Amino acid sequence: MGQDAFMEPLSSTVGIFQCKIYLLLLVGTCSGLKVTVPSHTVHGIRGQALYLPVHYGFHTPASDIQIIWLFERPHTMPKYLLGSVNESVVPDLEFQHKFTMMPPNASLLINPLQFTDEGNYIIKVNIQGNGTLSSSQKIQVTVDDPVTKPVVQTHPVSGAVEYVGNMTLTCHVEGGTRLVYQWRKNGKPVHISSTYSFSPQNNTLQIVPVTKEDIGSYSCLVKNPVSEVESDGIVPTIYYGPYGLQVNSDKGLKVGEVFTVDLGEAILFDCSADSYPPNTYSWIQRSDNTTYVIKHGPRLEVASEKVTQKTTDYMCCAYNNITGRRDETRFTVIITSVGLEKLAQKGKSLSPLASITGISIFLIISMCLLFLWKKYQPYKAIKQKLEGRPETEYRKAQTFSGHEDALDDFGIYEFVAFPDASGVPRMPSRPTPASDGITGQDLHSTIYEVIQHIPAQQQDNPK
Repeated sequence: MGQDAFMEPLSSTVGIFQCKIYLLLLVGTCSGLKVTVPSHTVHGIRGQALYLPVHYGFHTPASDIQIIWLFERPHTMPKYLLGSVNESVVPDLEFQHKFTMMPPNASLLINPLQFTDEGNYIIKVNIQGNGTLSSSQKIQVTVDDPVTKPVVQTHPVSGAVEYVGNMTLTCHVEGGTRLVYQWRKNGKPVHISSTYSFSPQNNTLQIVPVTKEDIGSYSCLVKNPVSEVESDGIVPTIYYGPYGLQVNSDKGLKVGEVFTVDLGEAILFDCSADSYPPNTYSWIQRSDNTTYVIKHGPRLEVASEKVTQKTTDYMCCAYNNITGRRDETRFTVIITSVGLEKLAQKGKSLSPLASITGISIFLIISMCLLFLWKKYQPYKAIKQKLEGRPETEYRKAQTFSGHEDALDDFGIYEFVAFPDASGVPRMPSRPTPASDGITGQDLHSTIYEVIQHIPAQQQDNPK
């Protein structure tokens, strides 16, 4: 009975104390003391511990330091959690095992965190010295469960036909709170368009109608304040086509829709088109105003030697048995001796060049032969003439030169005799030495004797 009597005044005192604290918080922060918190919003995970760091500082000695933590839910009065005076902690008995504080550190530890712990936490610090200084801060705490990995499902599972069917993609998540959904295609966000629409929570994506451009890898990104996880990509099945039907060949010359094939050459044609599922192909030949199927499949081989006509029309048909669409392309094959014509054209194109080259070579050789003939033919004649003359005639030519060394007289000379009035040949003004024994009639000489005389003198008077 005495304990109850004691607790009742204590409860009244705590209530009055809480009201006074609330009034102090409304007053604000006094100068000289500042309380700081890293963030005014802290996100916590349910079942785990949450630490609320707080820092404060002052510049005057303090005899008393008081720290108080309050908890406030929306539209309610703040509730006392715990407090301390000069490092002595006084908790509220209701929360004494849930909240922890180690003064003079004003930080608060909440362990474990529950959904009921979500709200505003108010920290107030009072310092008493020459006067009383007070400062407070508020921290909002949210509590969430982390997101589990989402899974994307499509409907219909079998797929949809282009321009005919619709498709719905749904994102399923088993765990998590305050979920936010975001759809992605090939790693990029999907936005609302004429064919894309979302459910109110964005967990469903609708494509109405589907087209070939909608093919891609779709994923769902789910996140909340404490986590975010993306699903695996899924590629919905969309049936389309055929598109871009064309015929190609490994040989022959293609001009537009005409293939020119050399006679005796086998040519392989390939028919292809963009389609899902793959098309079925048929090859049709037109002859004598009639058409008939000659083969099924994407490839056709034509042996030109077995073709009865030089010009034959063919057609390739592609059919998609799911979409029900078909397409066809026509082409013509002309059998001709293209290879021989190309070779003849090549020979014609090279003949002018060959002619010019031959003429140039002929002219060069002719000029070389002419040069050699001019260089060696006169000396040969001179040699033949001089070999039949006696050695005395060479010495006469040496004496007449007027030099001791025949090398100084080497050159081309022309000797002319001028007769005087009496009809006797005129002699030169310089008499020749008697030792040489040269008379007037010996003055007649030729160019061949002067040139050939050089070796003879070198033999008689070597130096």
